[in-house]
Amino acid sequence: MPEQARQFESWIARRERNEPIQYITGEAEFYGLPFRVTPDVLIPRPETEHLVEKVLSLAGLFTAPRIVDVGAGSGAIAIALAHALPRACITATDISSRALAIAEQNAKRNSVALCFIEGDLLAPVANERFEFVVSNPPYVPEIDRAALSVEVRDYEPALALFAGDDGLEVYRRLIPAAFDALTPGGFLVLEIGFGQSTAIAEMLARAGFEQIEFVPDLKDIPRVACARRP
Repeated sequence: MPEQARQFESWIARRERNEPIQYITGEAEFYGLPFRVTPDVLIPRPETEHLVEKVLSLAGLFTAPRIVDVGAGSGAIAIALAHALPRACITATDISSRALAIAEQNAKRNSVALCFIEGDLLAPVANERFEFVVSNPPYVPEIDRAALSVEVRDYEPALALFAGDDGLEVYRRLIPAAFDALTPGGFLVLEIGFGQSTAIAEMLARAGFEQIEFVPDLKDIPRVACARRP
């Protein structure tokens, strides 16, 4: 009992310093599945479930879709898709080896098999083609750093949060690379930030994508961009 009391007191002290509960317990839930999380990965958000739902709504167009999740973090998106699409072939990439280690643990925990590869965006799978490229990339503008809550700014990995002055730095590289990585008729599905839909639509059209659409979150904010390679 004394040991449990000391642990509880330690948790209370950490929470008083605004550390997220998920990092204190090491646990988070996403799409009904359990995930281990550490400060090496973002805490999965409910908004990202809209991305998973969009992919699942389109997956039936393909018998055994090949899917790559770019910037996998904890593996939440890739693992949720693998759990729901047992016939899919799923690859997950991340530039952080520590994040991939967590993702691999989460895949085993949820009894799904997928391939994890370390590297920048789509570079690790440069010679492969996919029916889906999916990603929840960094999209917070650097100028918004101070406006973030202490829980996010001081504890979650900056590498997974910030993307240049306007938050669009990763999209500028990822969107054209995704067009090249997709098979004809394949889909790019992205989570995006507040106020970014117009710029993202322009990038998608300029890269050659068609059927560009946006899925709103529960606050009616465009949260997921979806586009198809002709």
